[in-house]
Amino acid sequence: MKAVPLLTDPAPPPLHTAIIMDGNGRWAEARGLPRTLGHKRGAEAVKVAVESAVELGVEYLTLYGFSSENWQRPQEEINDLMGLLRFYLQSEIKFLRQNGVRLRVIGDRERLAPDIVELIEDAEERTANNRKLTLIIALSYGGRMEIVVAARRLARRVAEGALSPEEIDEQTFAESLFTASIPDPDLLIRTSGEKRISNFLLWQLAYAEFVFVNTLWPDFSKQDFEDAIREYHGRERRYGTAGV
Repeated sequence: MKAVPLLTDPAPPPLHTAIIMDGNGRWAEARGLPRTLGHKRGAEAVKVAVESAVELGVEYLTLYGFSSENWQRPQEEINDLMGLLRFYLQSEIKFLRQNGVRLRVIGDRERLAPDIVELIEDAEERTANNRKLTLIIALSYGGRMEIVVAARRLARRVAEGALSPEEIDEQTFAESLFTASIPDPDLLIRTSGEKRISNFLLWQLAYAEFVFVNTLWPDFSKQDFEDAIREYHGRERRYGTAGV
């Protein structure tokens, strides 16, 4: 039976979708191509995902772009990835503006080259007033590291006398994360058939629905996005308040 287009579904889309973009290297290797071309095609798939999110009414989209563990990859591959990052930070501002997309970048910027940090800050500033979609890119990011950074921020405030230990609760902790002011994801999609979260948004994914798809990231399409949201709509979200 042919699937009914998602745009006719009565259920609203998830407010916030997060995606682990996996499979660039395998996509390239399967075609006898260098991994760099897989990453380039993966960057093009990002544009497809952003356009799809806007069309489907998703308000927040977080993409796992480069993990803290990715720094352990071969230096040549890291250099290629950073080169692509520089290119797209400069070339895609018009695309973001045309689609009403605000860019935010989370992660450890101290490990990024100074010129990349400047490009990030410029892109964030130039898209700050866009309202259709907030695009969050996780760069040099690790979930455990984020939690440690949040704990240090709170410990510093306690040491300074600005906060008492008793005042630290879930909301206070969440406000110390990189994602402060961003709602937690409702849906996590991971491509390439892998079924793990790989140190991504460990705090924020506490009650997200997980959808794992076999598509390699460079081939991720609007139909894949729609199918994942349709599967999300079929879930009963209990938040721990109802029994099985």
